[in-house]
Amino acid sequence: MNGKGDKAPVSAIVLAAGESKRMGRPKLLLPFGGGTIMEQAIDTLLDSRVSEVIVVVGHNAREIVRAIGTRPVKVAVNELYRQGMSTSIVKGLSAADEKAVAMMIVLADQPLTDSQTVNKLIEEFLSHDRGIAVPVCLGQRGHPVILSLRYRDELLALKGDVGGREIVGQHPDDVLEVAVDCQGVNVDIDTWQDYLKALPQAGSKPATD
Repeated sequence: MNGKGDKAPVSAIVLAAGESKRMGRPKLLLPFGGGTIMEQAIDTLLDSRVSEVIVVVGHNAREIVRAIGTRPVKVAVNELYRQGMSTSIVKGLSAADEKAVAMMIVLADQPLTDSQTVNKLIEEFLSHDRGIAVPVCLGQRGHPVILSLRYRDELLALKGDVGGREIVGQHPDDVLEVAVDCQGVNVDIDTWQDYLKALPQAGSKPATD
């Protein structure tokens, strides 16, 4: 199915507010593919069935917004980003379209997930009555994760450096595991070694160390 046609009532919230402490530099702005790590992640979503893309920024917000450029996304500024991932989820959720029935939590440092995988996750979620959908590759759960907005209150109540996984763990009977072929759902770029390992799949050269 073509990602740009039949849009689904799912809002994608891209978590891009972190400090990249393990990398020691702004990892989301490192060269990757034809742009940066973050741009790759955003473009995958724009080419999928999500109805909107909300990018939550915090650390290095100005540089990240500049990199986003004219892409048709919403930008939400999280001034409380140092208090953890939960604050970005709350900020993104507050910016979501009221017509959305679910939100997709996307990590901006996962640039190897493709739009076909995102679409499969959406299609399976909409075809079942489970409130949570997670991709599974080679037996391992990954990201992005879709959560029905019936969990809105629980999402808004999250505190500290926790994300959707907290709610996934609390409602195991409501989780739909979606088998995918994309190993990118389990590839986070947290360290320089992670970056170098992922680069060959993007066909780009590394930034200068």
